[in-house]
Amino acid sequence: MTRIAVDAMGGDNAPYEIVAGAIWGAKDYNVGLELVGKPDEIQQVLDDIKENGFRSDCGRAGHLHKIEVDYTKLDIKITPASEVIEMGEAPGAAIRRKKDSSIVKTVEAVATGSSDALVAAGSTGAAMASSLFGLGRLPGIIRPAIAATMPTMNKPLVLIDAGANSNSTPEMLHQFAVMGAIFSKDVIGVENPRVGVLNIGEEAGKGNELAKNTFNLLEECKDRINFVGNVEGKELFSNICDVVVCDGFVGNVALKVTEGTGAVLFKMIKHEFKSDFIGMILGWLAKPFFRRIYARTNYEEFGGALLLGVKGITVISHGRSKAYAIKNAVRVANEAVAKGMNAKITGFYE
Repeated sequence: MTRIAVDAMGGDNAPYEIVAGAIWGAKDYNVGLELVGKPDEIQQVLDDIKENGFRSDCGRAGHLHKIEVDYTKLDIKITPASEVIEMGEAPGAAIRRKKDSSIVKTVEAVATGSSDALVAAGSTGAAMASSLFGLGRLPGIIRPAIAATMPTMNKPLVLIDAGANSNSTPEMLHQFAVMGAIFSKDVIGVENPRVGVLNIGEEAGKGNELAKNTFNLLEECKDRINFVGNVEGKELFSNICDVVVCDGFVGNVALKVTEGTGAVLFKMIKHEFKSDFIGMILGWLAKPFFRRIYARTNYEEFGGALLLGVKGITVISHGRSKAYAIKNAVRVANEAVAKGMNAKITGFYE
């Protein structure tokens, strides 16, 4: 049985929502759990959920459902960690100073073989730094990259790198393309993922030196990667490719702009429906349709982003993740282990 280590103390809603989502995922996906953090607080949450259950919107805004999970019927171990790295702390200094922090101990669980993968919803920087130093890089990989999933009309799009590396080289982006394509195929289920380079124009000569040189590298290995050329920002959701490659600075900006635009759009629509009596009637009639759209675009559906390129499986969830997101992060981690993603990444370069 696959065992997933979960940083129970990381994130805005820890430990309750993190523990709730973890045991929900363990129940639904038949995995073992290693909950890392302050044992008394973790046990209190487990006992409360066993007695009362918990409520989740299950990815559909406004619809709370009661979830009941008996943790005594699951394979769960609790690993003590007395410290927590806060969101505002400098990641490198924090993991060196707080060696008994929950994220360091969670990574250690994977490094020692106690667990097969990890899920963390706290500081992204701390999760990245801990994974890099605690697990190390896969053979041949220059730098790890964050593979974020974004909704489209069809299969989700993989954006890589979504924030791990602000200064990248063409060789790094080439590796990001390889790792992103493997993730898209094996976890998302795209048969022959189309890979594109995020750029300011479709033509081969467009963009800065990084984009142009990356284009040339990927063009040279089209026999192994389904490279389709440059992709403009306006085309991210047009289903012309399945994996979009860029450096972490650009990728993180693109990801945050997309999240912000989606949130504002929903607020504007909600405001307009409340503006007058006719609008309220139309809004009431349209509510089921908007719930379905919300479910398809909600970041919680994707659980978290995989940190690809390290010797282990690390899923980094949003800092404000609640139980439903953590449940899906457990699913992503389990699928990545089951598909042998790291072996396939390493095998590409052998």
